[in-house]
Amino acid sequence: MNKLELKDFTDFKFISSINISPDAKFCGFVVSGIDVEENKYLSNIYIAHENDEIRKLTSFNEEKSFFWKDEKNIIFTALRDKKDKEKSEKGYPLTVFYEINIDGGEANKSFSVPLNILSTDMIDENHYLFTALYDESLGETIFLSDEELDKKINEKKEISDYEVLDEIPFWSNGEGFTNKKRARLYYYVKNENKLIPITDEFTNVHQVHLSKTKDKALLIASSFTDKMNLYSDIYTLDLSSLELDKISPFHDFNYACVYYVGDKIVFFGSDMKKYGINQNLDIFLMNNDGSNCKMLLNLDEGIGNSVGSDCRYGGSHNFKVDGDTLYFISTSGYNSFINKLTLDGKLEKITQPNGSIDGFDVVNGKIYFTGLRDIFLQELYILEENERPITNFNLWVAEEKTISKPIYVNVKNQDVSLDGFVLKPIDFDKTKSYPAILDIHGGPKTCYGSIFYHEMQVWANEGYFVFFLNPRGSDGYGDEFADIRGKYGSIDYDDIMVFTDKILELYPNIDKDNIGVTGGSYGGYMTNWIIGHTNRFKAAASQRSISNWVSFFGTSDIGYYFVQDQVGSNPWENQQKLWDNSPLKYANNVVTPTLFIHSNEDYRCWIDQGFQMFNSLKYHGVESKLVMFKGENHELSRSGKPKHRIKRLEEITHWFDKYLK
Repeated sequence: MNKLELKDFTDFKFISSINISPDAKFCGFVVSGIDVEENKYLSNIYIAHENDEIRKLTSFNEEKSFFWKDEKNIIFTALRDKKDKEKSEKGYPLTVFYEINIDGGEANKSFSVPLNILSTDMIDENHYLFTALYDESLGETIFLSDEELDKKINEKKEISDYEVLDEIPFWSNGEGFTNKKRARLYYYVKNENKLIPITDEFTNVHQVHLSKTKDKALLIASSFTDKMNLYSDIYTLDLSSLELDKISPFHDFNYACVYYVGDKIVFFGSDMKKYGINQNLDIFLMNNDGSNCKMLLNLDEGIGNSVGSDCRYGGSHNFKVDGDTLYFISTSGYNSFINKLTLDGKLEKITQPNGSIDGFDVVNGKIYFTGLRDIFLQELYILEENERPITNFNLWVAEEKTISKPIYVNVKNQDVSLDGFVLKPIDFDKTKSYPAILDIHGGPKTCYGSIFYHEMQVWANEGYFVFFLNPRGSDGYGDEFADIRGKYGSIDYDDIMVFTDKILELYPNIDKDNIGVTGGSYGGYMTNWIIGHTNRFKAAASQRSISNWVSFFGTSDIGYYFVQDQVGSNPWENQQKLWDNSPLKYANNVVTPTLFIHSNEDYRCWIDQGFQMFNSLKYHGVESKLVMFKGENHELSRSGKPKHRIKRLEEITHWFDKYLK
């Protein structure tokens, strides 16, 4: 066995976009890898056959999404033509669709649309629904001649060195400035090359779901002009008349997703009244006109996968209808599952508690999924009586590299049961003493599991104990457990300290004088909070953090509603409460050498948060350092440019080596 190295992640493969053919005989999926020299990700479509044969279908390295035209042909988006690439790079809205037969041959350009398309639903070969980015600064470009569009593009370039902002949020992590930009719905007639806008220029379309008969569609959408709220509505779209009809059964409600299931409509949503914006979604059933709405199930689990890892790239279905059954992913404890829900409210978990389910598809009862199972990296699995991997892209990691298997640790604090884990150093020797790193997850409503986490495995291979916990605030344990509104830095801090004490008790080989702490986002907040309230950690690495709730309110893309909800006030009603809960207030207490990692395009936890904490520590004479990554956002550690991901982990590891070894 060879030591797992920091750069080994650049040889990992990541699986996404799982889509089964209409006859369930084939499963298409995207495999992504990393080209370090080019500093980018390469993605191609693969096909799994009924006999488990796996074949690479495309090799242009840019195919990230696709859909089935029929049982043998796939349509995907790409910019393969030089002129198309140049046009897109100049700012022209453009999406090009290619078609390829799964038995082989070259992909042929099928059609192109003058929109930057976000999602596609094929009604039939000639009719489509698109959600696409609408930009008010360009207007509705589909009605413009080439000359008029050229003029618009040139006018936009002339004003590209400033932004005009007149709404909030005005930017979004991963998207940049979003002022007066919306996800707009369009109806497309291919043989006429005709595009018809369905929603207006102030409406965001969050989801589209076609009926089985393809004569109508369900939408979830929300409109705003000055300040976006978190409420949405359900609409039906008649695909003959193209008329929209609002059928929302509740007002002031967060509709998360909606589906035709059998002859009914099933939707997931929350009124956010009891537990705030992080309240678990309930499941409702209603007639197709929105009448006779009733709760189908109060699951009290996180919907979707919340089990964290840094070994994913791209996404897949979290929900899928098959006949009269709805399948969906949820997080329970420190695992995620595929659930099978019928219209009588009967729920069955059809996968085992063995890690994360990262995405799936189901057609005619046949299920394929990807996930981080046990300590293995992602593969494509088929779910029959048991789950079975049908790819082995990443098997070499388990067979050739030294991996520290997470050891489950349970601890109780104030009669609350907490799940945590510890990794022993590789080649652990019970006669030796070792440094340790406490890693804190983000969210706070996410969770850790016993799955493969690259950075932690690197540290275990570098001779560290690594320990990590799901404190109160985490997902997977119900609303009561997750609700830490107004309690940041109190009960969660206590949970983490009690867990740290427990780890030191269970593992006396840990040198208690050489422990580091790190975390990102909420984990960065807790790192900042911890170093202002205890000196027990010899070094810290605070990543994409929060330090000041007062300024976070006005700079984060979610600040104006997240702070009010999670901290319980705003800068005018009770600024003192925000300040009392801000790590920056306690920066004068810090003595712990601290590294700050931040990205200059992180609009979730803007870089001012790192600047303020770093500046304060330097002011007070504390050893500190800030590394800023240009062109990166909140997702640096998970999907940032490969060279930046390497540099980030090198900086953190070297910082801990310097102070803990």
